Amino acid sequence: MSQRLKDKHAILTGAAGGIGLAVAQAYLEQGARCTVADVGAQATPELAALMGLHPDALAYVPTDVRSIDAIDALVAAAHARFGPVTTLFNNAAIFDMAPLLQSDEAMYDKLFAVNVKGAFFAMQKVLAHMVDQGVKGGSVINMASQAGRRGEALVSHYCATKAAIISYTQSAALAMAPHAIRVNGIAPGVINTPMWAHVDGLFAKYENLPIGEKKKRVGLAVPLGYMGDPTDICGAAVFLASDEAAYITAQTLNVDGGSVMS
Repeated sequence: MSQRLKDKHAILTGAAGGIGLAVAQAYLEQGARCTVADVGAQATPELAALMGLHPDALAYVPTDVRSIDAIDALVAAAHARFGPVTTLFNNAAIFDMAPLLQSDEAMYDKLFAVNVKGAFFAMQKVLAHMVDQGVKGGSVINMASQAGRRGEALVSHYCATKAAIISYTQSAALAMAPHAIRVNGIAPGVINTPMWAHVDGLFAKYENLPIGEKKKRVGLAVPLGYMGDPTDICGAAVFLASDEAAYITAQTLNVDGGSVMS
């Protein structure tokens, strides 16, 4: 099927690379207009190349989601360029880890500022825009993680931030149901993005492993036997944004090769 997102306008946060960029490309291929946001002052080379292919359907707005004013500016810029926003792919997040007894306030504040505060207010501001614009059939897709389904000894703060996303998804879905706006989540498993070099290095430090060993092990531990690719998230992201998912809300879909069963 093609043009499943015709007449949709999506804001995608944290989308200058990795999963966000892959989903932006999939949305464009399905006929959506896309406003991409990330923290960098300029688009990455990969995003700039995609913008060159879709000059009339793709725009970049530098946005630090830790700032509510910046989120307001993003929504206003998106509306001015492509009209009312119908879809949010709420993806901006960061990762860090440390043993529980060594984890400090700075790490806590950093992770919760982006992964929880930033994600919540991006969702809230886009939902308010949808209600104000009378958007019916709108869709918010919050990016959670398999880490939000269970705790991990070295990853306590990150796990907690993603558990919060799953909870906010459920609450927002109930609040928005009277407005015919759906709110769902996606919980990826281990996905081979550029961030994994950072993650692997941290595990090497705290688990005394050679560089690359943790990445190898987590891929083999997936029931399907390998780490996912960013494009493996696109099918779920397109489906949840489309009218095919019109009767689905308050759900967080695991896309993880079978790592979590729920």
